[in-house]
Amino acid sequence: MNQTQTICGREVLFWSSAGPPLSAPSDASDLVGEALSASAELIVIPVQRLSPDFLRLSTGLAGEVLQKCVNYGLRVAILGDVSSATAGSGPLRDFVSESNRGRSVWFVTDRADLEDKLARLPPSTGA
Repeated sequence: MNQTQTICGREVLFWSSAGPPLSAPSDASDLVGEALSASAELIVIPVQRLSPDFLRLSTGLAGEVLQKCVNYGLRVAILGDVSSATAGSGPLRDFVSESNRGRSVWFVTDRADLEDKLARLPPSTGA
């Protein structure tokens, strides 16, 4: 079951680790709808909910899903270990590294890493 929690003064939707994988761009609509209904500004997606195609950048799935979320003003954090996928893909490794430098999409290994990222953001404007 998905949960909403407040972390560092921000509403965060934790997508359940149980359920079908995120495997199509249309799945982003469910994420966005639930996040907006919960007044969340960040969606946390466990890595085990990603289809293998999500981490194969050539499929375009990650780009479409993440762009849709960002277009709605939502941040996204992929929670879990993606090191085996990045070890086999230079473009994915670069994407993860670049994403983690920004403020919209993060790849975090655990909750402490997520909380650290949130704590480093400027205060929320409530918008």
